[in-house]
Amino acid sequence: MSPASTGASTTVGATSPAPAADLPGSDSRMTPGGPGYRRMSLALFLAGVATFALLYSTQALLPLISGEFGVAASEASWTVAAATGGLALFVLPMSALSERFGRRAVMTGSLAVAVTVGLLVPLAPSLGVLVVLRAVQGAALAGLPASAQAYLAEEVRPKALVTAIGLFVAGNSVGGMSGRVITGWVAQEWGWRVSVGVIGVVAVGCAIAFRLLLPAPRHFTAGSLRPRILLGTVRDHLADPLLRRLYAIGALFMTVFGGVYTVIGYRLTEAPFGLPQGIIGSIFLVYLVGTVSASTAGRLVGRLGRRGALYLAGGTTTAGLLLSLAPSLPLVLLGLVLITAGFFAGHAVASSAVSKTATHGRAQASALYQSMYYIGSSVGSTVGATAFHADGWGGTVGVGLLAVAGVVTITVAGSRAARVAARREPLAAH
Repeated sequence: MSPASTGASTTVGATSPAPAADLPGSDSRMTPGGPGYRRMSLALFLAGVATFALLYSTQALLPLISGEFGVAASEASWTVAAATGGLALFVLPMSALSERFGRRAVMTGSLAVAVTVGLLVPLAPSLGVLVVLRAVQGAALAGLPASAQAYLAEEVRPKALVTAIGLFVAGNSVGGMSGRVITGWVAQEWGWRVSVGVIGVVAVGCAIAFRLLLPAPRHFTAGSLRPRILLGTVRDHLADPLLRRLYAIGALFMTVFGGVYTVIGYRLTEAPFGLPQGIIGSIFLVYLVGTVSASTAGRLVGRLGRRGALYLAGGTTTAGLLLSLAPSLPLVLLGLVLITAGFFAGHAVASSAVSKTATHGRAQASALYQSMYYIGSSVGSTVGATAFHADGWGGTVGVGLLAVAGVVTITVAGSRAARVAARREPLAAH
């Protein structure tokens, strides 16, 4: 299907002739060490920081929010689920806007709205208003993830794509970590409202730096906003078995991660740990492990292949979940390290594979992945919190283990499909 029939950029069409800039030996797209690559990497890294810092700004503060509004963990968790749910619902429409108005314009507008709402969140008079503001904030942030991956797929050479996306995901991990650490210590002294206000101010700085640093796109061509074309592109992607598997893998990995980090604050405030809010916030320093595992995902795929890397990520996450059951703080921390490393590695591998697999409408392909990914986060937050309320930490771990089993099952199915296809190729040639 040609770009004209999908609304995708002509630079990534499946059947359009390659422009002169993309011919062998004259590829003008960015590459590590080349012009603009460092600025681009830093800009998208900061966008990732702002996105995750804002998106999960209330997650480490849920026990304090529960206390102020007099609600259980399952109700307070909606301040996280509403934000990720809003992102999941709006990521596809926002990706369509990026096809028409450009990746950089949509990312800039999304950040501007999200940081503005972020400055209003501390003023919420009730839990209901707080949930609504968080949903709006998540919807605004929907313009970042899919547009960023589409920008990278168009502006970075294919061999450097996994590394570039890994750096963006690493920015996510730094944002998630710094947001939780900052909110934990600030909240301990001045309460959760001041702490989320501080995150809003930090995000404003990241948004300004992002806009100043990001190079103008050179390989983007505006597409159409017609709904029929958008739906046709989405249908094409959902008809691809490999893309369907990657979408499900992203959702399941995020179910684990969302459940664990939504509930861990409640667990650590209870016996036998009884940790104060500042220390609980510092627990999220283990996100640094995710920064490393995401940024090295390219080398992992080079050594083990995509499916091998996914098996390793799933096994690492499973080991972390089991270790976290121990009534020992060092073992719980080690479990969180393994869960974080496995999740970010699996996410970087799956999301970069989506960008490589889609031959047209890459923004929509990435948007579908992000939508499923954040649906997984919302499901993990609410189901994980409900399981914790019903059966303690063991219930949350059980939800995570079921999700990892799903990742392994889907990856095994992919391996079998690849073997069947490999056997059919010689027969077809004969």
